[in-house]
Amino acid sequence: MAAAHPAASAPAVPDVPPRLGEGRSYSVRIGAEVAGSFLLFFGALGIGMFNPQGAFGVPFGFGLAVIAGMLAFGYISGGHFNPAITLGSALAGRISWKAVLPYVLAQLVGMSLAAVVLWVIIGSHPAGAQSTSVFESIANGYASGDELGFSMAGVFLAETIATGLLVAVYLGATSARDRLRSAPYAVGSAFAVLTAVMLPISNAGLNPARSTAAVYFAGSGPVGELWLFWVAPLLGALIAGLLYRSAEMVPKARKAADDGGAPVASAAAPVEGATAVRESGRGDVPNTAVQDQPDAPVPADDQGAAEARDFFDRKPNRPRPESD
Repeated sequence: MAAAHPAASAPAVPDVPPRLGEGRSYSVRIGAEVAGSFLLFFGALGIGMFNPQGAFGVPFGFGLAVIAGMLAFGYISGGHFNPAITLGSALAGRISWKAVLPYVLAQLVGMSLAAVVLWVIIGSHPAGAQSTSVFESIANGYASGDELGFSMAGVFLAETIATGLLVAVYLGATSARDRLRSAPYAVGSAFAVLTAVMLPISNAGLNPARSTAAVYFAGSGPVGELWLFWVAPLLGALIAGLLYRSAEMVPKARKAADDGGAPVASAAAPVEGATAVRESGRGDVPNTAVQDQPDAPVPADDQGAAEARDFFDRKPNRPRPESD
């Protein structure tokens, strides 16, 4: 019986961060961002309106709302619910630039709808005439003139750093497919911690869409300070996105050489021993050197990540490299 011809090895698939939501229509992705943004504003800031005595109610509300929203809608749109995260994702190459404006508009629509619903609910109460002061209590701001509180420079710095950290956590938690299941908990926990820190400083902006929706019924004061809660978070997102983009563009071969590791072999390189089998033409020599060879040799340091990717892609397990 003639020996079976060895199947050509498939080219190695580059390890690139997942681009969540690709393959779905824009209408579905936009709808997911609207729904998640509505949940974030209605749930978290509703706690601040109706239960202001809860010291950690608002931070936990934000964190739990982010976790719930990302679990429910993250697989559709990526679960941004925040223009700063959308900008950082675009800068890091996670989403296309043409999706940025639709995402931001969807986030504004979702949170604006939630603000209107909360305003209607407050108006149904006998004390509904005080709705302006209620919305002022959740609006973002800084001290100006003789007011007591943090100055504009201090709030700008805090909002920039806190939002940059939030975007960095999101990009890191969604950087590989084997991390996606835990990403909502990482992002939600970071949001809760950063909100707790920022509440006494600026009433915890961290999200330009949230800051915008809160000023619709809050009087003229917060409107004049809204610009800071767009510029500072977007600046933080810009820094985080560019840093992540530069880190992911480091050539892997050069990184392996800097770490003292062996260079990664190319998928097109011939397998040692396979050439001799083909040239000998002996039918009694097993052809396992070709048939059982994985798609591409994997360095020992990357074996765990490769196995995780193979699990989610439903590929057979790769053999572990023998230790010296």
